[in-house]
Amino acid sequence: MSIKNKLNTNMEMPIIEHLEELRNRVFFCIIIFSIITMISFFEIKNITYLLQKPAYGIKFLQLAPGEYLFASIKVSIYTGFLLSLPFIIYQLMRFIIPGLTDQEKRYLIPLLIGSILLFFTGIIFSYIILIPAALNFLINYGSDIVEPIWSLEEYFNFILLLLLSTGIIFQVPVIQIILGIFNIFSSNQMLKSWKYIIFISTIIGAIITPSTDPITQVFMSFAIILLYFSGCIVLKSLNK
Repeated sequence: MSIKNKLNTNMEMPIIEHLEELRNRVFFCIIIFSIITMISFFEIKNITYLLQKPAYGIKFLQLAPGEYLFASIKVSIYTGFLLSLPFIIYQLMRFIIPGLTDQEKRYLIPLLIGSILLFFTGIIFSYIILIPAALNFLINYGSDIVEPIWSLEEYFNFILLLLLSTGIIFQVPVIQIILGIFNIFSSNQMLKSWKYIIFISTIIGAIITPSTDPITQVFMSFAIILLYFSGCIVLKSLNK
């Protein structure tokens, strides 16, 4: 083998090894996701009871052939994604961290862990506070005129959308910290914009919440404002 070929082999091997490592980690993530999704499908009855719990007293109908089956598959996929998310992020961390500096590691690891915790905190907040408030309004509105009998698939769409959107909204502090670390915006600049944030949070709260009741929108807007000021406080503590 010539010297040129040896040099090319040495230059290409690290790239090949990185691609193989990435492939293996993606494969593990798919396997974990698939296993959790299958387990969720077999336990769909218990998951269905859990999702139906906030809608106490409501009768659900299957309005089309196979509606419950397709809704079960959708819920199982969502559950598989949510429960495998920590493992997916862990694999991402294991792939990225070796190429980072010590300073980057000091910021990245807490951010990723915080992002996971905030995501699931958002889901719990939505399930305990937002969803019951929204359903209570929708159930009581017009209950003396029409009997609330809902489509199971449409109800699942409503619940899953609210859970996922709330988990994403709870990433606001993470985005703020990233902007602060890269000196795009400082904590002082963010605090000076508090009036705009209150206005924007009101609009976002109205867009994200599937129901039109003001109580759910107020809860969501208040959560966004609280998260925003929490991010400012964290940046202050980092002198950013």
